[in-house]
Amino acid sequence: MPTGITRYTRFLAWASLIANIAIVGTGGLVRLTGSGLGCPTWPYCTDESLINTPEMGIHGVIEFGNRLLTFILCVIALLLFLAVLRVRPRGMRLAVPAFSIGVLIIVQAIVGGITVLTGLNPDIVGLHFLISGLIVAIAAVLLFRVRRGEPVPESGTRLDVSRAGLVLTLAVVVNVWVWVTVFVGALTTGSGPHAGDSAASRNGLDPVVMQHVHSWPAYILLACSLAFAVLAAVRRFPATRRVSLGLLALIVAQAAVGIWQARTGLPITLVIVHMVLAVTTIAVATTAVATIRREGRPQRA
Repeated sequence: MPTGITRYTRFLAWASLIANIAIVGTGGLVRLTGSGLGCPTWPYCTDESLINTPEMGIHGVIEFGNRLLTFILCVIALLLFLAVLRVRPRGMRLAVPAFSIGVLIIVQAIVGGITVLTGLNPDIVGLHFLISGLIVAIAAVLLFRVRRGEPVPESGTRLDVSRAGLVLTLAVVVNVWVWVTVFVGALTTGSGPHAGDSAASRNGLDPVVMQHVHSWPAYILLACSLAFAVLAAVRRFPATRRVSLGLLALIVAQAAVGIWQARTGLPITLVIVHMVLAVTTIAVATTAVATIRREGRPQRA
């Protein structure tokens, strides 16, 4: 096990983030193609077989493929944890987030099994998606720390409040509204045609009304992210400004895709893109907070 940050460590950190974003896309494909019960039981695919059988058709292939990707995520998480376990100095705080990712992937697999055993209950499906967002957020923090390769500031480390205090506050506000928007989006999905296969229950909310409700926090998020980007530029935090501009671009793209899919009858491709952009936004928003916390510390003379 390495005692420092290596190319191998950076590769695994990137792989963890990318793979955990990718499984959101494959999970969306499962739901959007009505394949959530392609493997009708769990942890086996059928009562007699661990894997899908030819008789199960394309739905079995899609559902089992998504389950197989979970196994790959577990392997990446284990290798990443071993790669950072002995890294020095300990102040880099890499082992805990790496371990947390592995634990949450296992929790996620169990929740995925519960969704199958409950006939794709929309509330459990929504929770399944939110846990993915949490894993992506932790993976983004871990990647940020690996790329920086330096100790994390202690909790008592003071910011240059006059310059960075409001920027950090806006970064936190943006993260809050990202999660509010994602949560309302999960409720919206649970009310509509893509909550699961045709036999799955819905959450009872009006999907037309929920589309409008979903847009309210999204527009607040857009305004907050614009203010964050402007302030980061005005206060001259170049690293934070770059992250904030990337975040703003993602949110604009996400809004455009959301409007487009709503006006075109929720085509599968656009819905998957919308889901992947949502967790990518979570990753970048989380990175924004970490960036200003590092960049906003008073410079030593």
